[in-house]
Amino acid sequence: MNKKDIKKLLNWYQNSKRDLPWRHTKDPYKIWISETMLQQTRVETVIPYYNNFLESLPTIKDLANVKEDKLLKLWEGLGYYSRARNLQKTAKIIIENQKGTLPDSKEELENLPGIGPYTVGAILSIAYSQEEPAIDGNVMRVLSRVYEEKEDISKKKVREKYYVILKKLMKKENPSDFTQSFIELGALICTKNPSCTICPLQNCCKSYKHHTVLEYPIKKKKKEKPNILKTVFIFEYQNTYMIRKRNEEGILANLYEFPNVENFLTKDELESFLKRKKIAYTSIQELGEVTHIFSHQKWLLRVYLISLKKKVSNNLFVTKKELQEIYSLPTVFQKAWNLKKESTSQF
Repeated sequence: MNKKDIKKLLNWYQNSKRDLPWRHTKDPYKIWISETMLQQTRVETVIPYYNNFLESLPTIKDLANVKEDKLLKLWEGLGYYSRARNLQKTAKIIIENQKGTLPDSKEELENLPGIGPYTVGAILSIAYSQEEPAIDGNVMRVLSRVYEEKEDISKKKVREKYYVILKKLMKKENPSDFTQSFIELGALICTKNPSCTICPLQNCCKSYKHHTVLEYPIKKKKKEKPNILKTVFIFEYQNTYMIRKRNEEGILANLYEFPNVENFLTKDELESFLKRKKIAYTSIQELGEVTHIFSHQKWLLRVYLISLKKKVSNNLFVTKKELQEIYSLPTVFQKAWNLKKESTSQF
């Protein structure tokens, strides 16, 4: 890959790039929010979250000062909630250091919570127009095919090698367009099912010349995710529903959930469980099962709707509106809630 190839890529980008809201700004704060949201999340999903987030928290100071429950509610459905918490941690550090925006040095950015090498490169190149490569999965897929990379692309030495190559090619180019053109190529053309015949890097791509495109990138096989079985209880009392806050550590920390226990319970086992807990109820309805995949495990939920004779003391009961507007319910428990809504609509 040489300067001529890069010119072709940049011309393609100018003619083919998507109209995305974060491409209408150079504000480091907005770039940072968009890049954090885009980690592990599709562009189409991110757009409404991005717009809503910035409408609610337009400045770093707003982000630093927002209550965690509201922050997590704004993030609800995006998953990987540690991203939101790290955003706030970084915002607080910036405000405490009496700075109004993100630093423009690589060293300072690297020391902030949740800002890894890719995000550093994205902020510096896109917001600050510095010659600092940003290498994500899309970029690694492009480069692995262009160079027929025989090594596992997750290896640190492979990423370091391509960092040097991109850094050299980036000189005297528009850093923002350079970064985004590679990402866009991986997102639109050099995908899992690539459109090689219209790729601007076709002439320099070794795997295209050798008809080996689908053999790349080479990745270490992921371990099979363990199945976690849970029984979820939607306790209902006079159009209110019982929820609780999860522990401060572990998966989905500090988010709200419907009460649940490990493993699947049959209806008979559930009745015995309620009796032991001295929970008075009028009816039990099995709503069905749902599955949710996390990064390292898969949850299988069996969901029951339980109508109560009275509220369970010392527990939080909320309305549908409060669930929708105030309390952050992770996607896995929203799926359980959707079973309840579907069962209601059948009558």
